[in-house]
Amino acid sequence: MLAPLEDYTGPALRKICFDNGADLTFTEMTRVEGLVRNNKATLLRINICDNTPVQIQLLPSNESQLEKYISHFEPFDGFMGFNLNLCCPSKNITKYGRGGAMVKRIEKTNKLVGIVQKFNFPVSIKLSLGLNEFEKENKVYLQNIKETSADFYVVQAKTSIQKSIEDFDYSVLLDCVESGKEIIANGGIDTIKKVDQMKKIGCKGVMVGRSAILNPAIFNKLKGNKTKSTQVIKEEYLALCQKYAEPEKYYSNFLKVANSGKFV
Repeated sequence: MLAPLEDYTGPALRKICFDNGADLTFTEMTRVEGLVRNNKATLLRINICDNTPVQIQLLPSNESQLEKYISHFEPFDGFMGFNLNLCCPSKNITKYGRGGAMVKRIEKTNKLVGIVQKFNFPVSIKLSLGLNEFEKENKVYLQNIKETSADFYVVQAKTSIQKSIEDFDYSVLLDCVESGKEIIANGGIDTIKKVDQMKKIGCKGVMVGRSAILNPAIFNKLKGNKTKSTQVIKEEYLALCQKYAEPEKYYSNFLKVANSGKFV
């Protein structure tokens, strides 16, 4: 799966990753209140230009706004459901009890999941191990997984406040798998060896983020399939950007990473 990445995962990147082995993609995180207000910048985050399999990742605000949006939502070709963000680390998000701060709010998570299911749409959850080390040690993430009823759970094997350079803790995934829920591993998975490790744990899939910006062919690589050259993929990606009238920030961000070979 291609992870939702702000200012990266527009339609062109989703399409190029799907064409190079990704089975499912996600839009970047989108605030429900902006969708309800038909805010143009917010709507651009869920711009759909083709039938690439995609889940729309939402940052819900409250139950009434989510229900208002979902009740008027019309599925499109390629729509695979909604994903609820319980991992965003931004202090502007978590201080209101959202994003990574939602992991411990199980009752509210259940209400949000229930609203999506009420309208018979698939729903998944992407969650961190909690907001901090204390929440991780108390396994609030595991309680959330056990006590909610999403179709699958993408587990980011870090707390929300950990930095990108810090190691992921894959040991937590075994408990998650033993919950009986469908678990997708997320975080630093960039080799076939790591994919095999996730399989042995019992995860049903993996989600790839930064490594997919560095090389969108990583999905085929992790599957052991033949891959295109990065130059060919870059040219195909830029052609898609032109075809879909992709905003400059998306391909500019992509090219900075692709050309430098690293995130800055």
